[in-house]
Amino acid sequence: MHKMAPYLVALAVTAVTFSAGPAAAVDVRVGVNIAVPAPPVVLAPPPVVVVTGTPVQVVPSASFNLFVYRSRYYSHHNGAWFVAVGPRAPWTAIAIEAVPKPVLGVPVKHYKIPPGQARKMEAQAGGWCPPGQAKKGRC
Repeated sequence: MHKMAPYLVALAVTAVTFSAGPAAAVDVRVGVNIAVPAPPVVLAPPPVVVVTGTPVQVVPSASFNLFVYRSRYYSHHNGAWFVAVGPRAPWTAIAIEAVPKPVLGVPVKHYKIPPGQARKMEAQAGGWCPPGQAKKGRC
């Protein structure tokens, strides 16, 4: 066998790999799914209170952030926004751009759990703790 034969075979395999590589890469798909738990389902129309100066209503008896606007329910829950079309309807996660401006404009004092406070509350209860704070023994 000729001394160059193994090199020629390797060169041929490399050439075939590179020529097929980009076509194969087009077919590759990568997806990431991060599940954010939805708020509890609203079983019946709850008593509501109008947020002064807005067309939005808040549900003071709910244990989570619950707003009503144009007969739809909105909730900021675990750092994400959700919408339900009515009582007993499932929650659907939505992008912040899909939340109506009047709902986004509700003052923080009307939130049961203000945005950003859920993690702070978990850390205080012995749950989630930022890695840097855990290293320092702060939680």
